Amino acid sequence: MKGYHTYRDCIETCLRCAAICNHCASSCTQEADVKMMARCIQLDMECAAICYAAAQLMSLGSERAMEVCRICAQLCEECGNECAKHKTEHCQECAEMCHRCAEECRRMAGVAA
Repeated sequence: MKGYHTYRDCIETCLRCAAICNHCASSCTQEADVKMMARCIQLDMECAAICYAAAQLMSLGSERAMEVCRICAQLCEECGNECAKHKTEHCQECAEMCHRCAEECRRMAGVAA
């Protein structure tokens, strides 16, 4: 049965990405023009949610893990692209992590970049 040990790298990357996305969302709420950061905050929260779900399903050895990782890769890519538009340190860090997570999830799911 596949589970934590099989997917360890992807699980750890997803958990790190979720933590960074939460940090970014929280930091964005402190920006001067929060309204301008609304899309970033929304994607950060969605990305964190799917990253946690993907990590959990992989650790359980779920038959749906690969499917969820494909969706996770897409959402991480979208979140990373949005964060990359903002010059704040937290957004830049988030963009980098999201792109790394998207790559790791694609690799796990067997999807070409």
